[in-house]
Amino acid sequence: MKRLLDKVAIVTGASSGIGRATAKLFAEEGAKLVVAARRQQELDALVKEISHAGGSAIALAGDVIEESYAEALVDLALQEYGSLDIGFNNAGTLGASGSTPDITLEAWNDTINTNLNGAFLGAKYQIPAMLRAGGSLIFTSSFVGHTIGMPEKAAYAASKAGVIGLTKALATEYGAHSIRVNALVPGGTNTPMAEEFGTSPEVVEFVKQMHALKRTATPEEMAKSALYLASDDSSFTTGTTMLVDGGVSINKT
Repeated sequence: MKRLLDKVAIVTGASSGIGRATAKLFAEEGAKLVVAARRQQELDALVKEISHAGGSAIALAGDVIEESYAEALVDLALQEYGSLDIGFNNAGTLGASGSTPDITLEAWNDTINTNLNGAFLGAKYQIPAMLRAGGSLIFTSSFVGHTIGMPEKAAYAASKAGVIGLTKALATEYGAHSIRVNALVPGGTNTPMAEEFGTSPEVVEFVKQMHALKRTATPEEMAKSALYLASDDSSFTTGTTMLVDGGVSINKT
């Protein structure tokens, strides 16, 4: 049986990487989707692909830092599908990099706005739509915000650590309403964002060696973990920082 049959999900950051792979998997598992990202063309291609495979999806392009956009995504889900069961708040950016004293306040705020404020705004409008029947909120954090310190990534690390704090707060606040809230913590994953860390053979090999498995993940592997958190398979799981990190957290070499 399909694990998300007749569930309604919002997936942000759906134009590429983990978000795109998760949207496709959710659709395969029976979910009806509202897919969100800034790039309309990529979203349209995703909707077409899902529809050709027999799934149901609609797209709305925008920026997760805009409160009106977060509200519009939920309104669209309710208008088109009548409910909201899953919010995968995945949109993010590597953002400001470099020596911390050299990061401008504007660049810092841009990173925090997308990664942390975007997650907050998603939850702000998704939670009221879930109060009657419950649901699952999922946020994408990072091993950089949980497991290790990484030089010249202070804004990214702070924003992703903040997502974990938000996850715990919301899990306690809304558990009595059958709303589960969890953070997915990927290790290095082969996505366009990961390429911003560097694409030279030396950098790629260094990142692989950070993991106990000595490789990086595919977006499809992360999608399977998101599916677990979205589905009833995780019905007693909330407030979790779910490490899907290939062993970064235990690897010392």
